[in-house]
Formats: sequence, C-alpha cells, structure tokens
Amino acid sequence: MTMQLLVIGPGCTKCKTLAQFTEQAVQELGVDAEINKVTDLNQIMALGVMMTPALAINGTVKVVGKVPSVGELKTLLSECARQAQSK
Repeated sequence: MTMQLLVIGPGCTKCKTLAQFTEQAVQELGVDAEINKVTDLNQIMALGVMMTPALAINGTVKVVGKVPSVGELKTLLSECARQAQSK
C-alpha cells in the first residue's frame, strides 16, 4: 500500500527542508510513498493546520510547526507503515 504524504506549508525555507528530509527518509527506508505539497492557504486551513511546516501521513497530521530530523521522520514513517499493515 502506498503511503500518502503531504508536506504542508506556503513554501518557506523550513517547508522546503521538511520536503527534502521527508524524501530522504522515504528513500532510505525504501517505503512506497507518494509525496505531495500543499501550499494553498485555504487548503492548509481546511486541513486544520495553524502552524507550518506540517506533515500529514495517510490523511493524519503528524508534525506541526517544526522540521524533524531525517531519523525522526524515518521512525514516524516506520510506525505509520506498521499501523497500515496491521489494519
């Protein structure tokens, strides 16, 4: 099953860093993931995100207002992948 990842933010430096780190974590883990960016403020608000950057995994916002390290992202993605497999 492909993980759906949303990097949420207006395109600031932190948002770009989060996108890069997310892509790196996905590659290092070798997970099947589709990464999309949400930069439209109306869409960001509709997702309930008040601070950027943010990261949503499979429709659930998991990170808000910070850029986790690649290692932290790998842990988060691994946990979400395990949860998705156990359903």
